[in-house]
Amino acid sequence: MRQHMKTAGFTLMEMMIVLVVIGVVVAFAAPKIDVTKFRVESSMQGVGMTMLAVERQAITQQHDEIVMFDVAKNLIRIHEDANNNGAIDAGERVHGVPLGEGIVFGRATAPARPMGPGPVTFTKVAGGLPAVVFHRDGSASEAGGFYLTSTRAATAGTHLDDTRSVELERATGRASWYKFGPPSTWRRAF
Repeated sequence: MRQHMKTAGFTLMEMMIVLVVIGVVVAFAAPKIDVTKFRVESSMQGVGMTMLAVERQAITQQHDEIVMFDVAKNLIRIHEDANNNGAIDAGERVHGVPLGEGIVFGRATAPARPMGPGPVTFTKVAGGLPAVVFHRDGSASEAGGFYLTSTRAATAGTHLDDTRSVELERATGRASWYKFGPPSTWRRAF
């Protein structure tokens, strides 16, 4: 008498049925995913974490770190000012952090926070750009902040819930993050 061993696995037909079901689910779900919302959140977290890292770098290296906001290029420039003179000297590192695709400085038509209405509210200027300096004790040169939003919110005035704010305290250099959204109010993001 011949014995047949049963093998574990899936048939080709079972695999095809699973793939078709997955395809149908993705076809219904994909149009409902708002990629821009993910980009705004990611950019806000990235920029906020960059600010925290720069503050920590100033404390660790015991010299000023200057953060400049290039609104026209949607870029944050970080200058490691080793001799604390406020000028970019030979050997001092300057690098840029882009905001991300589809993200700009600004608040569209969302109401301004108490820090002020401009896309960047810092008054200190470094290299012709608004800037904030983190000192070796972790403090910031001034209180202020900046707004981030999507290009669709900035150009069309819609999707105001894409708008975010990062605000710095002067004494501690601490960053607070806010998001604008229903019911048309600012609320803490984290």
